[in-house]
This record gives sequence, structure tokens and C-alpha cells, in this order.
Amino acid sequence: MESTSFVNNPEIQKHRWWILIAVCSFTFMSTLDGSIVNIALPVMSSTMHVPMNVPMNKAEWVVSIYLIVICTLLLLFGKLGDAHGKIRVFKIGTMLFTIGSLLCGFNTGLTFLLIARIIQAVGAAMTMSTNNGIITEVFPAQERGRALGMIGSFVALGSIAGPGIGGLILAHFNWGYIFWINVPIGLLAILVGHKILPKDVIMTHQKIDKPGTILFAITMITLFVGISMGQEVGFTQPLILTMLFVALIALGTFLYVELHVETPILALYIFKNMRFTLSIICAFLIFITGFFFNVISPFYLENTLGLPANYAGYTLMIYPLINVVTAPVAGAISDKIGSEKLTFVGLLIILAAQLGYIVTNLATPLWLFMIFIGLNGLGNGIFQAPNNALVMGSVEPKDLGIAGGINSLARNLGMVVGISFATTVLFSAMSHIAGHSVTSVVPGHPEIFIAGMHVAFTVSFGVCLIATLITGYRLLRRQK
Repeated sequence: MESTSFVNNPEIQKHRWWILIAVCSFTFMSTLDGSIVNIALPVMSSTMHVPMNVPMNKAEWVVSIYLIVICTLLLLFGKLGDAHGKIRVFKIGTMLFTIGSLLCGFNTGLTFLLIARIIQAVGAAMTMSTNNGIITEVFPAQERGRALGMIGSFVALGSIAGPGIGGLILAHFNWGYIFWINVPIGLLAILVGHKILPKDVIMTHQKIDKPGTILFAITMITLFVGISMGQEVGFTQPLILTMLFVALIALGTFLYVELHVETPILALYIFKNMRFTLSIICAFLIFITGFFFNVISPFYLENTLGLPANYAGYTLMIYPLINVVTAPVAGAISDKIGSEKLTFVGLLIILAAQLGYIVTNLATPLWLFMIFIGLNGLGNGIFQAPNNALVMGSVEPKDLGIAGGINSLARNLGMVVGISFATTVLFSAMSHIAGHSVTSVVPGHPEIFIAGMHVAFTVSFGVCLIATLITGYRLLRRQK
């Protein structure tokens, strides 16, 4: 849909690819910073004198607090983008993210680092919730799939390239540089954005739903904190059960409020659009599937096959490299033939990759496992771009901000749920096979891990199969 004057403005159209580069750079950095910290946690814990062997490792909050804040604020900033201008919100977000990245690099203690991570996460949420909406407004319909495919490529690249990039930085510099690397890139993107980003033309000036915002924040915080702590101390503890119960009550109250308030933060009517809803559900399920691979594959390559960390990192980079090449091509094709068929093809390829993981064992040649990784990257590249185009192309112009926020929320929820679900399934299966509680690879018994890995990838196959069936149903309905 040609939703704004941007597509008819020659000056803006002349700079549209530079706008895409500026938006993609922050998309990449904000996604990267959700995963790059993991590899540095032991070093950070040592230099800040944070013990790693306590029941609830405090250093893990450097990762958790970033994802929690982003998920809590995505809907709010999506709505603020609709109300007061997506480009304005994006610009403020770029500055906050860059400032937060600068502060994160100073080794002045865990408390200061957590505060800096919150600032960084607020900026990331502002850019994540508006990036798809900006691109949908700026690019004409015939190029929109390709542009959204580029965003999908950088999301995939950032989400899985973190450990590899982090490892390279830590090999030569102190851990502060995993954050400081964002600063020059951020400053350059801010300067480019200031020069070429247009002024907002679509603003609804609606009031923000404060009760809904508060209830959604309570839901996200209690849910994620409960999941994070439950992973460490067990989900049967009274405190964990209480937090999950509070999350459930807050969610129910939030949905009730949203149905009765005049300007809800989450416009539930948008989910009446089945094209939008099914695309969001599929995006959520595929990010869960993807993070099963993210969690399990390093264990398989390093602990079971005994590959050095750098070679394991090179092997895993097959996924984002193929993805980053495939997604723009898939987006361009979807501009010409439509998105439904491509999303279905992409999911079938991902499904084939999951089958490959299920049959992988100690005797599987590394080159064959690399083919499975490549298939996974190929399928995701084919799926993500057209699915993004379906999400953003199926809503009214006034809802682009909230649609982008929901899309980013589905992605981040998929990451968190995928990580928690994968580790829970993997170690539960390994514990059942070993006959005692297992929370890591059992030295000298790789067969226990392989058996647990097969169970975990069978579950991820099932999750992907649900997304494939949903997409197949949508495709049949569309053809009829």
C-alpha cells in the first residue's frame, strides 16, 4: 500500500537506500548486543569480582536485563511512534543506545553496568519498534519486500554472530570493547540519519494507555524474571510460582483493559486480520526453533566433537552468512510473486534442517552437519523477508508503528522462550537418561548429550512443523 507521501517524494526516494543502511546498522547492533555478552560473562565476572558459582549468578543479569527491558518497552515505543512520529522515536533511540554502549564499556562495577544496559536497552527498544514501520513508509511497494528482507538479514546476523564477534574482540582487547564497538558505528549512523531521515508525516497524536503500559510491564518483568530464576533454582520454588502466577493475572487484566480503553497500547483489533496474526505467530515459532539451534549447537561442536572455540565459531557463521545473502534475494522475489509461497518454501527447508539435526550423532561428518546449518540459514533467509513483508503490508498506515512493535516483540519473545525451552528440554532429557540431575555436558559420556540433543531437536521440529502447517493453511486459503 502506498501509505505516505514519502514514496512520492523524489528527494526521499533518492536517499531511501541510505535510510535503509542507517536503520539496518542499529537493527544489527541492538540484536547483536542480546547475544554478544554471553561469551564475555566469565571474564566480566572475574574483573568485577562477581562469583559465578552461586545459585543465581548475578552476572547473568547483564544479559537478562537487556532482553527484559526491550520486551517490556516495545509496545509502548511502537505506540509512541504512531502517535508522535516513528522517525523521531528512532532518532532518540539511536542516541540512547550509543550513550548506553559507551557507558557499558567502563569497568566500574556490576550495578553501574546494569544501569548502562538499561539505557542501552531503552534505545534498542525505540529503534526495534520503529525500524519496520519506517522502511514500510519510505519504500514503494515493489521494493518493500527486498528492504524488509535486509532488516531480516541483519536481525539474523546479529542474533547468531554475537559469540563469534565477541570471541574475536576478547582475543585482542578487554571486554569493554564488545560495547565500545557500537559507539563509532552508532555515531556514524546518527550523522547519516540526521542528514537523510525525513520528518514524520503520519502522526495520530493519540493519548498513551498508561494502565495498559503498566500492566504489560508487570507481565513481562514477572514472567521473564520468573523464567530466568526458575532456570537456576527450579520452577517449583514458591517465589517462582508466585511470579508466574502474578504474570498470568497481570496478562489477563491487561487484555481486559485493552478491550475497554479508548486508545489501547496494544490494539487487539489488529489481530482480527488473520494475515497479520498468522504471520506473527509463525515468526514467534521460528525464532523459538532458531534458538534451539543457537543453544545446542555450541555444546555439540565444542564439548562433544571437541572442536576449538574458534573453529566452532567459524562453523556456526555458515548460518548468518547464507541468511544475509538469501534474505534480500527472497525479499526481491516476494515483491514480484507475493510472499505466501516463499514463506512456505522457507519453512519446508527449515523443517528439513531440523530432521538433519535429529539424525546427527558422533559419527556424522562435520561437512554434513555444516550442510544442515546451511539449510537452516537458507530456509530462514527465504522465510523471514516475505514474512516481514506480510506483517507490515497487511496493516493500515496508522498502525505501522504498533505492527512493527509487535513484530519485534514476537522476535524477542521467541529468543527468550527458545533459550529457556531448549535448555529445559535438553537437560531434562539428559537427566532422565543419566538417572540423575544434569545441568551440563557429562564428561566422558557424549552419548548422554547426543540422546538429549535428539529429544530437543525433535521438539524444535514439532515447533517448526506447527509454523509450516499454519503457513500451508494460509497459502491454501489465499489460493481459494
